[in-house]
Amino acid sequence: MRKEVKDTIIVELGEKLKEFPHFYLVDVAGLNAADTSDLRRKCFKNEIKMVVVKNTLLRKAFENSEIDYEPLYTSLKGSTAMMFCKTANVPAKLLKEYKDKKKEIPALKAAYAEESIFVGADKLDELCAIKSKNELIAEVVALLQSPTKNVVSALQSGASTIHGVLKTLGERPE
Repeated sequence: MRKEVKDTIIVELGEKLKEFPHFYLVDVAGLNAADTSDLRRKCFKNEIKMVVVKNTLLRKAFENSEIDYEPLYTSLKGSTAMMFCKTANVPAKLLKEYKDKKKEIPALKAAYAEESIFVGADKLDELCAIKSKNELIAEVVALLQSPTKNVVSALQSGASTIHGVLKTLGERPE
């Protein structure tokens, strides 16, 4: 590969690192063509951009980045694919789906999610537990609505109680 091509790839990887807030390093060695195609299809459906990279070029892109990715350097061995995404837990859930089907590949090597670095396949459950922005917003809205719902239901039950008392008093003979 010519130096100009390598430099272009490093720049493109650097742009992707800036564009996507989260990425996963995945071992895809041993996947046949059909499995690779299936994985790419699932990535596309989940808005994940998957790119197979050369470890040396990726390391240079990491070194050129403003963020310190040094803990990820140990994961740059063997065949590496990068999964870029906007939502931190989506690739983890996809990889967990494969793991639940008793498939060892693709396997998580490392990840950069929510400005934290996760190294090792044992971190997959932690990555799945990360909540997306929309999930957090939904939880906050539910928590904010809870006291309001309690007040409204208390007022409604109190109103029906007062109504019942007034009705009973109104029906009593004088």
